[in-house]
Amino acid sequence: MSVASIVQAAYLAAAVLFILSLAGLSRQETARRGVVLGMSGMVLALAATVALALDRSERPVAVTAALIVLVLVVGASVGTWRARTVEMTQMPELIALLHSFVGIAAVLVGYGSYLTEGTHAGTVHLVEVYLGVLIGAVTFTGSIVAFLKLSARIRSAALTLPGRNWLNLAVLVMCAVLLWWFLAARDRSGLAPLILMTLLALALGWHLVAAIGGGDMPVVVSMLNSYSGWAAAAAGFMLGNDLLIITGALVGSSGAILSYIMCKAMNRSFVSVILGGYGSPAPGATGGAEDPSGVGQHRETSSDAVAALLSGARSVVVVPGYGMAVAKAQYPVAELASRLGDRGVDVRFGIHPVAGRLPGHMNVLLAEARVPYDIVLGMDEINGDLPSTDVVLVIGANDTVNPAAEEDPASPIAGMPVLEVWKARDVVVFKRSMATGYAGVANPLFFRENTAMLFGDAKEQVDAILRAL
Repeated sequence: MSVASIVQAAYLAAAVLFILSLAGLSRQETARRGVVLGMSGMVLALAATVALALDRSERPVAVTAALIVLVLVVGASVGTWRARTVEMTQMPELIALLHSFVGIAAVLVGYGSYLTEGTHAGTVHLVEVYLGVLIGAVTFTGSIVAFLKLSARIRSAALTLPGRNWLNLAVLVMCAVLLWWFLAARDRSGLAPLILMTLLALALGWHLVAAIGGGDMPVVVSMLNSYSGWAAAAAGFMLGNDLLIITGALVGSSGAILSYIMCKAMNRSFVSVILGGYGSPAPGATGGAEDPSGVGQHRETSSDAVAALLSGARSVVVVPGYGMAVAKAQYPVAELASRLGDRGVDVRFGIHPVAGRLPGHMNVLLAEARVPYDIVLGMDEINGDLPSTDVVLVIGANDTVNPAAEEDPASPIAGMPVLEVWKARDVVVFKRSMATGYAGVANPLFFRENTAMLFGDAKEQVDAILRAL
């Protein structure tokens, strides 16, 4: 059996492992198995690719092997270092940055393919090169902007240039014109339209994500995940690599499906997210400590008072948000849930689909703290039980529990499904201050009569509640 046949069989096995990995990742109970299957598939794919490269190498095998080993060592070293040092709060920005690597890889593969085969390639291959570079360039700069926003290196507010939608349309039209020039060019003259298109695509990717506000960043991360998948698939077509095509299609389609699910959870259309997200000022929108509902001043509480409130409760729902991740409060929160459960209190967790800044961010944090899966419920599962709940602890969440989404048509988040925590008997909100959330929208929940604010570091406050209990 030839090396090529063995490699194709390995690629097929790796593709099956990737599909099984996605199936495993669909449920918390099987997520670990899904990750292991995905890792196994990637090891198999890398081994097969290295074997194929060595078999087809035109230079001495030892030289090719040395170059491959060097690249693998560098990549594995950097990847291992980042994986071991990254904080859970930094995971969204790390993933956005990794997407940029896929984008720039597609761009480089496209240019390499054109420079080596451009004069002999057919029209179909040239279109593959052009689209691969286009998608890769958009993914690259879009991911960089998402990384900068998520890491707070630039403002998270949406950039609203005059006529920004027309600007995007104009760029796409120019890219279409350049495609005609690129296909009609002979020799290396097609390099000029390819370079011009790359510059336009880089600008388009930057503007697309810059125009999206902070409230939509979880959708942006999954959207960029989809882009990176299609960029990888395009690179697979250029290289004639079946496994890269399959893997890219899996990532692209799953990212698109996740984006659709999240947009549905936010009562948003995918197109509206692309054209600009939350964060733009709305008529009558207010921020900071001002009460947008006109009810009155907020009411503060203490850890001892919250402990007393929990001692008399029969049912408690914990609603975590990005603030819990920042404070690293998931461990004392898990202990609090366990302590209350031992006392006969019905404790559950309510997770909004876009809680945190990454899809599934809160679920991962709670799993890390070993909170049982069966008490972690989604928004649709928990909302119906909130009116009969004694106490809701909102720990670091803001926009996902904002009643303005249902009650204020002028709010920037109007229509977004939220956790209806205000329907519980008592609500305790853990926050550092009265500042608005990531979407920059004021929250009238803080001024409700049944809401008390517990200010300070969430981890320290939960520890204090545990001591009081």
